Formats: sequence, structure tokens, C-alpha cells
Amino acid sequence: MADKGTNVDLAPVKEVTAEEAAAFELDPHLIRLMWDEPFFSKILRTVTKTKTEAIPTAGVLAKDGDIKMWWNPKFLAGLTSEEVKGLLKHECFHLIFEHTTTRRHEPHLLWNYATDLAINSMIPEAELPEGGLVPGKAFKKLTDEEKAKMGEKRVERYETVSAKIQTLPKNMSAEWYFSQLQDVKEEIMNEGEEGQPGEGEGNGPGLPGPMDDHGGWDDISDEERELVKGKVKKALEDAVREADRTGQWGSIGSEARGTLREMISKEISWKAVLKQFCGLSRRANRESNIKRLNRKYTGIHPGVHRGYTSSIAVYIDQSGSVGDSDLELFFGELKQLARQTKFTLFNFDTEVDENSEREWHRNRTPGLNRTRCGGTCFKAPTEHANKNKHRFDGYLILTDGEASDPGPTRIKRGWVLCPGTELYFDQPKRDFLIKMKGTAAA
Repeated sequence: MADKGTNVDLAPVKEVTAEEAAAFELDPHLIRLMWDEPFFSKILRTVTKTKTEAIPTAGVLAKDGDIKMWWNPKFLAGLTSEEVKGLLKHECFHLIFEHTTTRRHEPHLLWNYATDLAINSMIPEAELPEGGLVPGKAFKKLTDEEKAKMGEKRVERYETVSAKIQTLPKNMSAEWYFSQLQDVKEEIMNEGEEGQPGEGEGNGPGLPGPMDDHGGWDDISDEERELVKGKVKKALEDAVREADRTGQWGSIGSEARGTLREMISKEISWKAVLKQFCGLSRRANRESNIKRLNRKYTGIHPGVHRGYTSSIAVYIDQSGSVGDSDLELFFGELKQLARQTKFTLFNFDTEVDENSEREWHRNRTPGLNRTRCGGTCFKAPTEHANKNKHRFDGYLILTDGEASDPGPTRIKRGWVLCPGTELYFDQPKRDFLIKMKGTAAA
């Protein structure tokens, strides 16, 4: 790989002989991953894997319209089976979150740290090779001998960066970690100038670096970038749908599942949905803005530009038949809706939970909280919206459809159904229906 990027200081479990490195094969680990973690196996099927000693550890790269993974047998042979699994997951996440196809932030070294912090949050620590960057975890404690070799200045850098990493929470985006690392930018960059983090230059350990090679991520044309993104997106969609269908998510926790579902849940044209409400708005929900002065005809009143908006309520079905994975899909779609307009959110089952009311807009995302888990009654959100017709122009009901006729509505009503589900009653003529695509969640 051209442009090797940042070297690393990850410690294999054991010293590896040339014979052991030559004998190491990746296939048995890929087969084990297929059985233990089929989600990641689906992603790796799209990747061309190449053994090489040109890089110190491993790395993924988009090149020539293909997705390639290089791996060093000398490094991998020194890891435990669990750590090899963690490394493979790590490479998958780089692809999923488009780190290989998105232009890196400057400085690159800080961005390398940020991407690894984001990814390693989602991998069990037992599967990470020693020295991997983990939010909330300090670097290994230096011995007196190591401190003497490093010198006072480098020890201070090491401890400063370590203390910062220890304060960082898990499960944040790479962009967020990048912004937080600005506090220790000078320390990381100075270490990198004296010798890439982890190299140590024979005078003790340096800062831990990324656990894989990030070189060459920018060496790709826009055409190749989009081609590779498309391949990864298709693999991700297939992996998420299959994991939801079978329930085989492996080690991926609920928060990470929600994030992955959000990435593929951009199916609804919310602009078209909003037109349904705005076009039928009976109230003057108008936003007025003074136009710029007319410089050609001075003294003429500039006028007012009026734009019409709608006030929308969203009712989320939280009955027992709607699983947490369904709720995560709904939330993924609502994040897209929030980019277009603000709305008011309610939970319901046989009743609307008045205490669950919260406003959602672009700059405010409420948490995914379940407050109901009973039966389902569509009359509950309908009657609630009818009583509040002075507040709302229309409302959406996000559901699996498992309930009886909701009765008449006084304002515009829309239905958003989970993948693979149907309404249990005849759709009212004035209502509109949106069916989410994909496979029904397990």
C-alpha cells in the first residue's frame, strides 16, 4: 500500500518465528467469523484479501473500484484467535462507516485516532489487541525503566493524551472524537513528528497508534469512491436485513444495531409526505420574512415572503407486538424527518402516554425510550389528535398494523408500517399509507 500512514505499537501475544508467520492462514478465522458473527462475514465477502508484509498490521483500502484488505501474517500469527476476530471486525467497521471512501480530516494523524476510537467502542475489549485505542480506558501504566528511556517531555505527552482518552465516552462518532482530540492535538502531532506514535525510536514506548493501517484512503477518484460506497452499502443492507430476520447480531449491542439500522433506513421521501400535510393545512401556520430591498426601485416597499408550514404529531406504537428493532427502524426514519421539519412525538399502546410528549427537530434528538408495552388501540392516537386539532394539521402513526379500525379522523392521518406488515383493517380513503421496505425484524 502506498502511503503507509501511521505505524502502530500493538503488542502481539507472543513472538512469532518466520516459520509460524509463513504457516499462518486467514481462512480458518474467516470461517469461524461466519459461524460466530455472520453479520461481519457478509461484509467481508465483498473484500479481496491479500497477504503481505508491506504494512505492519492490516488495513482496508478502496482501489480500482474494488475493496481490498491487506494483512501481515507476522502480526496476525502473534494474536489470539479472539483478537484476530476483533481485527476483522475493526476492518469491517472502517468500510461500513465509509472511512476509506470519505476524505480524511486534517491533520490525518488526529483523524486516524478518531476513527479508531469510534470503531473500537463497538468491539468487545477482549477482542482488541493490546494497545488498541479504547474510549474511557487509559494507556498502559509506564514502568520506571520505560519512563527513564522516554524522557520527561515524552512521558508528559503520554500521560496527557492518556488522561484525555480516559475521559471520552464510548459510542460517539469519529467526527465527535476528532473535535475532542483538538485538546491534545499538539501532544499527538509532536510525538508524530519525532517518530510516528508507537515507534519509540529505541527510547521507550510512544503513544499507542491506530490498530491498523490507514494509508491510501485519499488516493481514490470520485468515480471509484461512489462505486465502492455502493458496494459497501448493498452489503450492509443485506447484512442488517439478515441479522434482523434471524436475530443473529452476534456481539453487536443494541445501540450499535440502532446506528446500523439508521444507516439503511432512508427509504421514505419525507418531502412528499410533508406535502400531504402542507397542501391540506387549514390554518395560517405562516412564517413571514421581509424580502431584501429592491435596489432598482428605491422607495418601493420590499414586501413579505410567506411560507406555509404544518404542525405534525407523530404517534409511535409501543405495544407488545412492536419489538425494539422495529422502534429503532422508526427512529432511523424520524431522524430523516427531523431534517425537514419539527414535530411532536408521543408513545401509545391502548392509550396515548401524555408524559412521553417531546419535540423533535434538527438540533434536538430525543432518546429511544419505551414507556408502553400493552395491547394496541388505534382509536387512542386518533381521538388524541382529534382533541388537539387546534395544535396539529395532521399526524402519523408508526406501527406494525396489528389492531382494529381506528375510527374517523378530523385532520389528515398517515400510516407508516414496519417492513413486511399490513394494516388489519381496510385503509380509510382519506388516509395515506407508507410501507417501509426490507425484511420484517425478528
